[in-house]
Amino acid sequence: MSVFRYPFAFTEDDANEIKGSLDLEEPLPFENNRGSGFFRPGRLTLEGCESLNLVFYHSQATAALMYLRNLPVDRRLMEFTGLDADYVAQTRQLILPGQLCLGSHRSKLMGAAISDVIGSPAMSARLKGCQQQNIAVFPIAREGLKYQATEAIFDNYGFYCDEIILDAHHVFDSSVPVYNRKVEMTLFKDKDLDISQKQNIAVAFIADSIASGLVMKETILKVKERFSAIERIEVLAPLATIRGLSRLARGDCAQKLGTRVHVFETILNALPPDYYYSAHYNVPELHIRPDLEKEYREWWGRDSAGNWIADTACAGYGWSESFFSPRKQIEMINSQLESRHQLKIAEIIERNIDRFS
Repeated sequence: MSVFRYPFAFTEDDANEIKGSLDLEEPLPFENNRGSGFFRPGRLTLEGCESLNLVFYHSQATAALMYLRNLPVDRRLMEFTGLDADYVAQTRQLILPGQLCLGSHRSKLMGAAISDVIGSPAMSARLKGCQQQNIAVFPIAREGLKYQATEAIFDNYGFYCDEIILDAHHVFDSSVPVYNRKVEMTLFKDKDLDISQKQNIAVAFIADSIASGLVMKETILKVKERFSAIERIEVLAPLATIRGLSRLARGDCAQKLGTRVHVFETILNALPPDYYYSAHYNVPELHIRPDLEKEYREWWGRDSAGNWIADTACAGYGWSESFFSPRKQIEMINSQLESRHQLKIAEIIERNIDRFS
């Protein structure tokens, strides 16, 4: 089986250059009750570290969140973007990027996408032989709560799993180089589990996207401290960056626990200068469906200076705001588009109406 290797290098907080590669195998097909899809095993390897195992997924739901989706005109959504709803109503359908899948609509689609991941052969092979008492789900507030991982496990396997909510967040700390922040975390409801319940938990599902990797690295350490019997960790990270995954790969705890990360469609670019404003890489081989990436780039188009907007269009604007605050999500998108391209999202939608309708 052929493997695509994507080498990378960047300088992190310790001023040392981090070098490695992302190695991706050929996508493999799967089917479920919503249709067909693909999963793509891979690994991220750094010099001097063991590989971090990854699996990328493509399904109708994951593609709608990461690329484009076709939907009937939604007057309420258009109100958020600033477009005149009567003008937009002249077309029957709109094609919009995943960044504009907001609020409850996003939660519903995310649930379907996570169910595709949980039900895939890559996951079912690892859950064979497990009993429901061996599995626990650790969603990280806020975004991870919207992934509906516990529901996906039940839908696919019928397991009733313990769910322990984590509140992991950044707090200011000037002693931390570059970031000026550290991670604080609280585990809710783990005190309600007796010792025997904790000792039964061998497989932990941790749910949250990965930008810098600071939160996920600390979360894995804290979960292992409180649940010493855990043998394996499956991280559900729909959006994940090379920079964040590199931080996990450098963590001893993640390696010892055989951590594996599950990602939608493709890796994101969180390297300098953009960091959290992480766009898709314009490398066809990094996408399970390069044709969808091509359409996505064409939808965003170019600005007046000829720059491709997709190169800076963050796939995770606000990361969790897209679920919890649609209006703020639009404000963040417009702020970045105006500063980088002198455009607003309404203008980009408008120039695509005639083109795609």
